[in-house]
Amino acid sequence: MQATALAPPSSSTMGFGDLKAPSGLGVLNDFLSERSYIEGYVPSQADVVVFEAISTPPTADLCHALRWYNHIKSYQNEKSSLPGVKKPLGEYGPVGVADTTSTCAAASKEDEEDDFDLFGSDEEEDAEAAKLKEKRLSEYNARKSKKPALIAKSSILLDVKPWDDETDMEKMEECVRSIQMDGLVWGQSKLVPVGYGIKKLQIGCVVEDDKVGTDILEEQITAFEDFVQSMDVAAFNKI
Repeated sequence: MQATALAPPSSSTMGFGDLKAPSGLGVLNDFLSERSYIEGYVPSQADVVVFEAISTPPTADLCHALRWYNHIKSYQNEKSSLPGVKKPLGEYGPVGVADTTSTCAAASKEDEEDDFDLFGSDEEEDAEAAKLKEKRLSEYNARKSKKPALIAKSSILLDVKPWDDETDMEKMEECVRSIQMDGLVWGQSKLVPVGYGIKKLQIGCVVEDDKVGTDILEEQITAFEDFVQSMDVAAFNKI
């Protein structure tokens, strides 16, 4: 009796089933329950290939697949730099599960780019967000430019001392108030005893900091040397 030749055993199949269907995502979830990535210990082109084959994110009950999906999605701007070489989808996954994903056939380079719309959509959203941010910043700057600039001012209390008790204090105050400058407004005044019958003139004023300083006030007040012995700043407060 002639022996019949036996056919060689077929090679084992690999895959996840249909990754566009819940059943395939379930296989992927089981596969990732003991792994962080499709191959190896770092993200690679294997993860990109499987990611491209999925049309919608895994549901919350598929926690392992969803964790992996969100992690790989975070590499949207680095996908081309991930290590490894892309292989057909059917060469990834558990042994014994035939791949039936409709997009498992070899795709052209253009098709691969189209499959990455999930990444591209985020890029489009980033561009829109950047445009919106730029628009709001422009509107803010426009509103800010219409607001009047704040003018820094200070309230100053001056002690103006005469030479002696015979100095005409009314005349001395008149001289002090005769000083007129842009950014200077004189306020109330009073005579304060300092001893031996001598009184000093205490007078307040408000100044714009960029225009009037205490140095120039002292220079102009002490210029009335027939009446004024010295000038001191008794108090200085920003407004």
